[in-house]
Amino acid sequence: MPSIAELGDALASLTIAQAVELKNYLKDKYQIEPAAGGAVVMSGPAPGAPGAAPAAAAAEATEFNVILESFTDKVKTIKVVREITGQGLGEAKATVEAAPKAIKENVDKKTAEDIKKKLEETGAKVTIKPAG
Repeated sequence: MPSIAELGDALASLTIAQAVELKNYLKDKYQIEPAAGGAVVMSGPAPGAPGAAPAAAAAEATEFNVILESFTDKVKTIKVVREITGQGLGEAKATVEAAPKAIKENVDKKTAEDIKKKLEETGAKVTIKPAG
């Protein structure tokens, strides 16, 4: 059996995909789920409270999608979409006209908020939704 240090090093080097796979394995095989803050807790009745289920820990989203819902100034909105996405004129025009449409996907919260602000400055209506 590996030492605690070896286990810790192995866990710390997991990719996001591997960490999700590990979480699913522990949940399916042992009914163990991560709690808020990354601690591991046993699911099922809480000690001293028969039949009481533990509170579900909602994981905070770390990746977001920026959705263009509508626009008021097509030309300005197309210019900003081109700047954000690197799309050509025709492609950016098609993206804007297809609203509601994702402009950027799987970006961090700050980036999503910056993109939203730029688009809203053109008069566009924008929402940010958790990716996934």
